[in-house]
Amino acid sequence: MYDIITVGSATVDVFANTESKLIKIKTSSSEEDLIAYPSGSKILIKELRFTTGGGGTNTAVSLARLGHKVAYLGSLGNDENGRRILDLLKKEKIDFIGRLTNDITGYSIILDSIEHDRTILTYKGANNKLKFSSINQKKLKTRWFYFSSMVSKSFKTLEKLAEFAEKNNIKIAFNPSTYLAKKGKSYLKKILIRTTILILNNEEALLLAGKNNVKSMLKKLYELGPKIIVVTNGKKPLNAYDGKTIYELMPNKIKVIESTGAGDAFASSFLSGMIKKNDVGFALKMGLANSESVITHPGAKNRLLKYNEILKAIKNRPAKIKKFKR
Repeated sequence: MYDIITVGSATVDVFANTESKLIKIKTSSSEEDLIAYPSGSKILIKELRFTTGGGGTNTAVSLARLGHKVAYLGSLGNDENGRRILDLLKKEKIDFIGRLTNDITGYSIILDSIEHDRTILTYKGANNKLKFSSINQKKLKTRWFYFSSMVSKSFKTLEKLAEFAEKNNIKIAFNPSTYLAKKGKSYLKKILIRTTILILNNEEALLLAGKNNVKSMLKKLYELGPKIIVVTNGKKPLNAYDGKTIYELMPNKIKVIESTGAGDAFASSFLSGMIKKNDVGFALKMGLANSESVITHPGAKNRLLKYNEILKAIKNRPAKIKKFKR
């Protein structure tokens, strides 16, 4: 029996540090930052780094380091990059219960920017080819599923896994991406109504709940079916709602080196906190501590913390949870 099976993408990531310009585009209703490169020119790369990424494996590694028994369910190419990911999973003592295909393993090119945010060019490849019919259901013995973003055929598999979870008393934590949130709440309904914990960033929350104040947004998301809602918002306060209480936690002021994987670190650590103590406030602190560790180092997995390290980080950076009754 696993504690958690993570379901999501697996990629090999190449980080390219180059010269770029930041352009702000403002309209009457929005503001957007764009990275600009000169057209038709050759641009030197100052630094090139190869790591592994993807929501499925990032969260699997995070949860394994926090002491949980974890399996990863996804689709990899039967190629060099796929073997690299399998080696990582083995090293982290994570079982691979997915499938190998003749497609190319997922691949991402991550462009650093002036303000250390990132733009990601992603080739989904094998990640889009996870079929429910190819999954060995006897291996799906777990207390929790953690769903990260899957698209195309693999999203249909998420829907069938959600139905399987309902029939087999398995809880679901769901962390959709902007890709999925843009499709709307009706598109995600089959998963949302079976979700225990829904974790989104502010952009994704707005896409599903509309432009509302935080309190109204959390309640609208709660009405979609999940039992606990968590919304992160960069440097601004992050919030959670369990149907009775709204929780608020302010991130610490720290120097950001690179933000890839921060959302995965937060979401997986929040889930771990709920499994360990069933305490929303404690889980928020765990999520914040691990995500802040990740953004102070390059790469999505390089500084994922163990449980004792998270407890130490929480103690060293005490943060007060504010609570508001509905």
